[in-house]
Amino acid sequence: MHIILNGEQTAITSQTLLAMVKEKGFDPDTVIAEVNLQLIKKDDWEQTTLAEGDTVELLSFVGGG
Repeated sequence: MHIILNGEQTAITSQTLLAMVKEKGFDPDTVIAEVNLQLIKKDDWEQTTLAEGDTVELLSFVGGG
């Protein structure tokens, strides 16, 4: 299936948000996720099913000064 990940159309084989995050090589402990403009709590990632055309934003925060 295809989703929009961080603004780019992306093919995935994963069915859930957590599986997709791992499939794309992100560390689940260092990102937050938004699906179709809704922030998803990390505890809900495994139950969040993705569908064709969903828009997913994965954001990480970088500290610095």
